[in-house]
Amino acid sequence: MRAPELAGDVWLNTGGSPLRLAELRGKIVLLDFWTSGCINCLHVLDELRPIEEEFADVLVTIGVHSPKFLHEGEAAAIEAAVERYGVHHPVLNDPDLTTWQQYAVKAWPTLVVVDPEGYVVHVAAGEGHGEALRRVLADLVREHDGKGTLRRGDSPYVAAGADDPDATNGTELRFPGKAVVTAEGRVLVADSAHHSVAEFASDAETVIRRFGSGERGARDGAFDVATFAEPAGLALLPAGVADQVGYHLVVADTANHLLRGVDLRTGGVRTVAGTGRQWRDGPAEGPALRTDLTSPWDVEWWDAVDGLVIAMAGNHTLGVFDPVAGTVRRLAGTTVEGLRDGAAEEAFLAQPSGLAADGERLWFADAETSAVRRVERDGDGFTVHTAVGTDLFSFGHRDGPAADALLQHPLGVAVLPDGAIGVADTYNGAVRRYDPGTGEVSTLARGVAEPSGLVVTEGRVLVVESAAHRLRALEEGAAEDVTGDPHAVRRPPTVLAPGEVEFSVEFVPPPGEKLDDRFGPSTRLEVSASPPELLADGAGTGTELSRVIRLSAAADGPREGVLQVVAQAASCDDDTSGAEHPACRVTRQDWGVPVRLDPEGDGNLRLVMAGAPRS
Repeated sequence: MRAPELAGDVWLNTGGSPLRLAELRGKIVLLDFWTSGCINCLHVLDELRPIEEEFADVLVTIGVHSPKFLHEGEAAAIEAAVERYGVHHPVLNDPDLTTWQQYAVKAWPTLVVVDPEGYVVHVAAGEGHGEALRRVLADLVREHDGKGTLRRGDSPYVAAGADDPDATNGTELRFPGKAVVTAEGRVLVADSAHHSVAEFASDAETVIRRFGSGERGARDGAFDVATFAEPAGLALLPAGVADQVGYHLVVADTANHLLRGVDLRTGGVRTVAGTGRQWRDGPAEGPALRTDLTSPWDVEWWDAVDGLVIAMAGNHTLGVFDPVAGTVRRLAGTTVEGLRDGAAEEAFLAQPSGLAADGERLWFADAETSAVRRVERDGDGFTVHTAVGTDLFSFGHRDGPAADALLQHPLGVAVLPDGAIGVADTYNGAVRRYDPGTGEVSTLARGVAEPSGLVVTEGRVLVVESAAHRLRALEEGAAEDVTGDPHAVRRPPTVLAPGEVEFSVEFVPPPGEKLDDRFGPSTRLEVSASPPELLADGAGTGTELSRVIRLSAAADGPREGVLQVVAQAASCDDDTSGAEHPACRVTRQDWGVPVRLDPEGDGNLRLVMAGAPRS
């Protein structure tokens, strides 16, 4: 299949020059379809860094930024994201999803490999494809070296000058995440892009000290030796617990997939939970230092669980860390991305990113569903309820009754002095207020540069204004009501015929690997729908990557909805690798496929997790 040319409106990291695939003949081109608010896309950026270095003389990576939310398509927002996450390859902004549709992409993230002769030779959706991609690229290098069609050297990448000291407007912070206030009134801030934690005096302006050298890494040790990687959430332990465990502050060390403990007396930093490996499958509970985590985005002590709740953005769950027992366990979520209330262990969450405890209730910002939700004790268990928000694809800026109100990718929540819930409505650039008593939503501030967190101090509320690299006091004043239009993700729906549909997920192991069936079935497929009535038959979990599903054909049934699909496959080095102990890995992908039913629609739905495209 010949690779379509690239279309979009803005090129970054090229010195302003557009790139054309025709001009890159002789190079292997890797297209990374991503969007800046998608946690799985951020994982892939980390996976690609060593591969880009290894194949630097033959590979051109191009990030095709295909936004889910309106804000993500704005030039300033994508420029900030490229700087925030250290993207060091060309990026094309594709705000209308033109290139996305040309390549028939159906999921964030998706990787597409174009060979030196301009043909698409490999597609992989989701994350965890690092080793497979390395093998595909190595095969292409051998093949095209032999054919004389490989061109080495030179690169279209031009650094954008993100390290300019003026880039942060002279502030001490760079894309800060969250903040907390100590009993002494000092303000601790996760300085995410400086890979450290900054301690400010009570004026929230004077830096007293830092924890972390500023170098990206995962090293424990003294305050000036320890390293972090994009820390986000912070939580202070109750005094009695801190005395038992020997540290006071817990840091959600997001890109390291760790929790770190900080002794505020000595400044020492140590790892207290996580292995440093990203969770992909397997146990979600056990000894804290032997259990994988995935992109912990926030942490909050909650007396109802007598532990620290973890917003595990990377797999759409909430966990609990018990610092005294040294264990972690799951509190809510199944790892399926979506919005479904009910028993905590059966609920669907979508990238929980901010937490706030309020007695028997724990509030959380569910970013990808643009929702504010809560967990409550229910007898011997817990239940999840949604206060504001509807689904994965609806968003906007609209105040009023909670059932009608809209947010856009919120990242933070806080309990305000009057008992209302403050919301860092990140992609709307606003601070919102939800009143649990009246069910009303209003706007407290607008024109805030990507607020990512809120913190209540004595007498005021501070906003972590991430894209302005600062803390900002929330001005007092009357709330306003904004009546904005509702929006939906511009991703086009897949049109399917009601009734029986042949559904399959394609997974082809990369060169040198085979499916790993030593301990049972090597594949797993889980299918559900929102609303549930969309899927008349075929929901549930099985071991085959294909099945017949039946979509609602009732006259009064839903005509639109989302198919939620989770697929995974285990593969190992095959017999030709020569390895004494073959390496094995699990590939996993979640899809939320918008669907519209039409009698003229297709009777087949095929999703590619990994494999060569069909012509």
